[in-house]
Amino acid sequence: MLFWILTGAVALAVAAGLAWSVVAGRRATGPAEAFDIRVYRDQLGEIDADAARGKIDAVEAERLRVEISRRLLAADTKARGETVAAAQPQAMSRAMAGVLALVLLGGGYALYSQLGAPGYRDMPLQLRLEMAQEALKDRASQAEAEAAMPQGQQAEAPEDYRTLVEKLRTAVAERPDDLQGQILLARSEGALGNYAASYEALQNVVRIKGDKATAQDYADLADMLVLAAGGYVSPEAQAALERALQLDKSNGVARFYGGLMMAQTGRPDIGFRMWDALLDDSQPDDPWVEPLRAQIEEMAIRAGQNRYQLPPLQEMAGPSAADVAAAGEMSEGDRQEMVRGMVSRLSDRLATEGGTPEEWARLVTALGVLGDTEQAGKVWTEAKQVFAGRNAALDTIRAAADRAGVTQ
Repeated sequence: MLFWILTGAVALAVAAGLAWSVVAGRRATGPAEAFDIRVYRDQLGEIDADAARGKIDAVEAERLRVEISRRLLAADTKARGETVAAAQPQAMSRAMAGVLALVLLGGGYALYSQLGAPGYRDMPLQLRLEMAQEALKDRASQAEAEAAMPQGQQAEAPEDYRTLVEKLRTAVAERPDDLQGQILLARSEGALGNYAASYEALQNVVRIKGDKATAQDYADLADMLVLAAGGYVSPEAQAALERALQLDKSNGVARFYGGLMMAQTGRPDIGFRMWDALLDDSQPDDPWVEPLRAQIEEMAIRAGQNRYQLPPLQEMAGPSAADVAAAGEMSEGDRQEMVRGMVSRLSDRLATEGGTPEEWARLVTALGVLGDTEQAGKVWTEAKQVFAGRNAALDTIRAAADRAGVTQ
């Protein structure tokens, strides 16, 4: 209410000032007439001074006084006439004042109703950042999030499959330290939609592996935690994500859910930057690309990136790791011919359209297979310029350069 009182008072004050200017306004004497009057008065004083010093005789002095006085009178009469004529017509002035007040008050209210947020308190940037930090620290736990979830139906599966899973549960319960059993149980429960049971098995996988647990183990654990909470990234899921990124900062699952967590805690700006970089580093068939592309435009709007445009989904091109491995089983001539064709196509596309770090790494690897270490080195040098400042991308290509025998 105080907001409306203050803004209304300010608007009324401005409207009143404008209305008064329109109703009571009169045009002052024009600058040309005022200047002429001052000049003529100065000339009269100079004539008197010249006559007193004897520079001009009395007859000439009187003639000049008469002429200048006549001009002075004419200028003064003109100035007075224009001032009287400049008075504003009262009826038109009052109508204009009313229109101005209506436009200022009504237009201001209509504009704020469309663009503003009536009833919301002031939200400066520092306050929003503090609220986001509090939301990150005080958000619901995994157990609380799961308790708030409605009971979901399990995925459809043949009865014999369910029977096998039930037997697997019994066997794993009897041998809780059986690593392969826990891995198989986690996959089976996840396939049935039993995400809570799946992440419990994955927790056991991490426990059994200990220091040998991989980034993918932690990313899989975080994935099941998020799915069990209906898409919510809990503190427990965050811990798994952070551990995955410590082990492999390029892990796509961890980066995707990390961006989602930032959006859920009031920092869509950070979330968008994480997703945008992840999209650049991803292959079209990576499992996180489809959900990322479905949500990144909304994330961009929330982050204030209103001009963001989703890049087109490029088809994969060039030799994959499997292609290069298969080439090793061919005859020397066939292998060289196949790899040269793939290298040529990929090199042309990267030069004209650009590509992901993985595609640059494939090109370097393929050139190494061909024994063209010099060209592989040139590609690596160019990649360092293209991906400057993006350490994860450079690490991917650097590893390929090492395998190709490129001198760093």
